[in-house]
Amino acid sequence: MMEQKTKSNLLNTETWIRLLYMVVIGMLSVVARMVIWVVAVLQFLLVLITGSGNDNLRDLGQGTSKWTYQAFLFLTFNSDVKPYPFSDWPEVDLQQPDEVIDVEFEEVDGSPAPTDMEDVPAFVNNREEQPPQDDKTV
Repeated sequence: MMEQKTKSNLLNTETWIRLLYMVVIGMLSVVARMVIWVVAVLQFLLVLITGSGNDNLRDLGQGTSKWTYQAFLFLTFNSDVKPYPFSDWPEVDLQQPDEVIDVEFEEVDGSPAPTDMEDVPAFVNNREEQPPQDDKTV
């Protein structure tokens, strides 16, 4: 019985056709990741030089990122929907690049939300404000 099912699975043409799609999409995902790196570097350089990014590069990066997500869902059998070029290119969400996002903090475990910058780590070495540490164990 088990051998019959295994033989049936091995001879399933839909699975072998999916393998071909997976190989093509896998190779395209390598190209997509390179495109994302190029977009990231170009955007960084544009922000460094001009102070703002390029909307067309931003849209390309977002579309390529969404495509990569769709491709990985297909490759890992989390979706049966094949990504572009076998379906439509993912829609890009319109964004305001300089839009400030206002984040409201919620209370966690009854403690109040931070209102000042005391709780934010500085990530700098400020030795003069720290007392010396003893290496003695108790």
